[in-house]
Amino acid sequence: MFSTASNANLSMKTSSIRGNGLPAKALRTPLRPAPRKALVVSPKAILYENILQTIGKTPVVRVNKLGPEGVNLYAKCEFFNPLSSVKDRLAIAVIEDAERKGTLKPGMTVVEATSGNTGIAVAMVCAQKGYPCVICMAEPFSVERRKVMRMLGAKVIVTPAANKGTGMVAKAEELCEKHGWFLCRQFENDANPAYHANTTGPEILSDFAHTNLDYYVTGYGTGGTFQGVSKCLKNGRPDIKIVLAEPEAAQLVHSGVATERKDTGAPVGSHPAFSPHPIQGWTPDFIPKVLEDGLTLELMDALIPVTGPEAIETAQLMARKEGIFCGISGGATMAVALKVCEMAPKGSTVLAMIPDTAERYLSTPLFASIEADMNEEELEIAKSTPNYQLLPKEEEA
Repeated sequence: MFSTASNANLSMKTSSIRGNGLPAKALRTPLRPAPRKALVVSPKAILYENILQTIGKTPVVRVNKLGPEGVNLYAKCEFFNPLSSVKDRLAIAVIEDAERKGTLKPGMTVVEATSGNTGIAVAMVCAQKGYPCVICMAEPFSVERRKVMRMLGAKVIVTPAANKGTGMVAKAEELCEKHGWFLCRQFENDANPAYHANTTGPEILSDFAHTNLDYYVTGYGTGGTFQGVSKCLKNGRPDIKIVLAEPEAAQLVHSGVATERKDTGAPVGSHPAFSPHPIQGWTPDFIPKVLEDGLTLELMDALIPVTGPEAIETAQLMARKEGIFCGISGGATMAVALKVCEMAPKGSTVLAMIPDTAERYLSTPLFASIEADMNEEELEIAKSTPNYQLLPKEEEA
């Protein structure tokens, strides 16, 4: 069931052939174009000066098999960014904003507290621009994220699980205060939503310029995507409904309880409605200032919870049925989008934000049911021909 900001139900509101080497006889034969089913337009060739220029302009892809008939469902696939997540946008936004303002100077160390994707993105930007990078990350987040950041040259400081997200934020602040380093402050930095309002949102409006777009579904980590994209979409499509998703186990927005803040906007402590959940990158144990600002702007039309098992199952279905390889947060967003599709009038168009790739979750519950070794069905296929069989060794008696 929908939960809305007003506690009301969601309103559904020819070319030359001379010199081409063909024999004379062939020249007398009329040249006819080969039949084709669709017009193919070759994209303009581009040579990029560096990897950062490839951030953004991610594709919107139709989801064909999961949604109900009569409703158009699409996914904006942010894993097409160079480091495979929407957070690439945030990282370049915050760092280049600080460079313009003079708060980030050449040679300074860049620090951020993150569940992983922002840290990876910040590490990428720092690697390209030549800044040392230190990332603070709470212990429960996937180990592959730590390894990716370290491969990008970052130093990764792991904080105790018991201290949750607020602990990693506090550690980052502590390090910057002691060493004079630059802190990105993704959860409070206005450059975060501003970048989405100037890039992600306009991309969506451009992609749907010749068709309807009735619902936009997103979760929240910092709230930057929610605030920035929603602000742009509401301006361009006033009748669009913005649906915000959050974990059922950590319904911070639904609780109505505000986060107590420091002067910087960072949280003082953990939110009482928080409990651990498997949707990494979503909903830390506090309401980010960027998210709060978006809620204050009354951008949200509906708030829908989603369970961890729903998120994991939907991410797996996206892979198996659509070939869209998304992470748990993408599964969570799509699970909520499917709920919206069930309630939406026929002819509606729903867009779900897919933040990252499933490869960020190899050591998490997303892959817990997926074996590395051959199962019985695979072994039967292997044994159906006589050679090259790698069969499991029988246990000795």
